[in-house]
Amino acid sequence: MSAGLNNLFTARRLRWFAAAIVLVNGFFPAVWIFFTSLKNEVELTAKPITYFPHNPVLANYIAAFRDQPLASYLMNSAIVAIGSMILSLTISAMAAYAIARLNLKRRNLILTTIIAVSMFPLVTLMVPLFEIMRGLNLLNSYIALILPYTVLNLPICTLVLVSFFQDIPRDIENAAMIDGCTRLGALRRVVVPLAAPGVFTAGILAFVNSWDEFLLSMSMNAAVAYRTLPVGIQMYQGEFAFPWPTISAALVIALVPVVTVILIFQERVVSGLTAGGLKG
Repeated sequence: MSAGLNNLFTARRLRWFAAAIVLVNGFFPAVWIFFTSLKNEVELTAKPITYFPHNPVLANYIAAFRDQPLASYLMNSAIVAIGSMILSLTISAMAAYAIARLNLKRRNLILTTIIAVSMFPLVTLMVPLFEIMRGLNLLNSYIALILPYTVLNLPICTLVLVSFFQDIPRDIENAAMIDGCTRLGALRRVVVPLAAPGVFTAGILAFVNSWDEFLLSMSMNAAVAYRTLPVGIQMYQGEFAFPWPTISAALVIALVPVVTVILIFQERVVSGLTAGGLKG
């Protein structure tokens, strides 16, 4: 019986199963949205349902920029996502270095607490975060989103960086500090460059989490001038109308920066891992 289970759950089969889940859950919906963005309302509602657009049109992409200030939404999302990513990486790098290198008491308790905090549902933090931002008079500003997103990104970024920092030999840092580097200088000039794959991985997670977040953005920034992309896309629907082709076009436009960033960072992560393997 156990031998049969071992044959069933081999590493290769598990990898194929995981790849199938990612394909069905991520790739197919994205392709469906793209095809929908190329259809007009008549073709979209026609029966039987057509999967591929018979007469592809680009009018929906023009309408996406015409009906809503989509360019402004893109800029706001970029400012918030990049700002929170930089701040998250800066703070989590110092926190991860302290956990990985300093002789902290109850280190395991600290790691357990970080994991526990990362499991809090966002909806349970909505009211406290809103009250804090309102008390600080930060509502309807970029800071109102950058600070909460940074806090939400810190646990996962810290855990990722801790795992990479632990694999860096201490002798390299000691040599740098003997040459006159401070501990902070060793972190910036030695540890972070050597842990580049982990830094880029944490950056990807922080950027994507901030780019896609909807609930906080809708609550903190009600002003149109600071509205981000997830909230802005919701504005396309009317009281009695739901223009799926235009919404799909806006979603495709929203996916382009995320896919681009992931591809750029992914190449650097792979090259960093390869270089590390060659050096080792």
